[in-house]
Amino acid sequence: QLMESGGGLVQAGGSLRLSCAASGRVANINAADWYRQAPGKQRELVASTTTRGAGATNYADSVKGRFDISVNDGRNTVYLQMNGLKPEDAGDYICNTRGSYYTGRYWTDLDSWGQGIQVTVSS
Repeated sequence: QLMESGGGLVQAGGSLRLSCAASGRVANINAADWYRQAPGKQRELVASTTTRGAGATNYADSVKGRFDISVNDGRNTVYLQMNGLKPEDAGDYICNTRGSYYTGRYWTDLDSWGQGIQVTVSS
């Protein structure tokens, strides 16, 4: 189960930091995505990251240079730092994480979705 936090209302030009935590689990996140769902629009992939190998991050052209996706050292939380927010950045932000987690007895695959968190940007 993933717990998202950090959304809310911000003025254009402001910043927010979204968090997506594998709540209550010992996890090893090795890949993650943040999606954005705006009313009347298709779900859009805004940022991706993988810690496999040398690691890599990718961003939608619309957010490059403004958003930053990262995984904490404990590999149980994914962040999306959003700077220079614009009204068109508004929507529900949904995280997806992949990797593994410990059930208490063994490690198993992790492929989970957050519940979505709303971001509103006023002009």
